[in-house]
Amino acid sequence: GVAADVTDEAQVEAAFKQAVDTYGQLDVMIANAGSQHVEPIHKLSYEAWKKVTNIQLDGSFLTTRAAFRQMMQQESGGCLLYMGSVHSHEASAMKSPYVTAKHGLLGLCRTMAKEGAAYGIRANTICPGYVKTPLVEKQIPDQAREHGMSEEEVIEKVFLKDTVDKEFTTVADVAETALYLATFPSNALTGQSLIVSHGWFME
Repeated sequence: GVAADVTDEAQVEAAFKQAVDTYGQLDVMIANAGSQHVEPIHKLSYEAWKKVTNIQLDGSFLTTRAAFRQMMQQESGGCLLYMGSVHSHEASAMKSPYVTAKHGLLGLCRTMAKEGAAYGIRANTICPGYVKTPLVEKQIPDQAREHGMSEEEVIEKVFLKDTVDKEFTTVADVAETALYLATFPSNALTGQSLIVSHGWFME
């Protein structure tokens, strides 16, 4: 693995160079770095807004550009994947920077699907529901405080209330979806968002 701050242009470029130098080409890029901040907008600082949007939008731009420059030179093209969210399609109160960033990823993905087609580069967005990662677990006490609920109530009445089975999406669910999109053989599936949410959001 290579560590890099996705908001640092030089670090991103160096990380991609190291990957290409090691493996000879770049087949898949997944823009997965993210952060969250739970707070109503009238209390939200510009610094907190920028932290979330910098990582998820600026970071996705820098990693996309680095990957695209390499993939467009390859006969095999490549696959760009973006880690969106149900919040790419839906909104929740007290998450304005996160929801804004996740909506923005759909625009970047769709643009890359159009720019990449001539080079055999596909672009798609994975939109999970709540996955019980450290990022989500950190939200539970924040949400409990802001909603005046217990942590158990937050899980039941906020996180999982609209799922069909009251289950969290799992890391394995997301990984299976990424593998499917990464290995799909043609531009028949590009510029799309695939929702993986136990029925929380349906379209």
